[in-house]
Amino acid sequence: MSGFMNITVSELHELMDKPDVQLVDVRTDAEIARGRIKGAICMPLHLLPLRLNELGSGKTTVFYCQMGGRSAQAAAFAAAQGLHGAANLQGGILAWAQSGGELVA
Repeated sequence: MSGFMNITVSELHELMDKPDVQLVDVRTDAEIARGRIKGAICMPLHLLPLRLNELGSGKTTVFYCQMGGRSAQAAAFAAAQGLHGAANLQGGILAWAQSGGELVA
């Protein structure tokens, strides 16, 4: 068992307005500067081990990156460290943008 969920863009759209959901963008600062999903916490993957304790417990935590590879690593790491409700956005921010999802600077 992987310890984390994979969710689709459609599922994320349904979760967006819930108070018990947090988004974490694990891309590099340069990638984040090109746009991110509104409300996302910016936490590059290499800093996740140092900053994991900043994430709220008791929430669904959706990690995303450009295409879903790094965020799957982040979700697996977070779940292994005891973060319940870790999820990976399949297809990453590219899938989000292609579905018409809003990006902010």
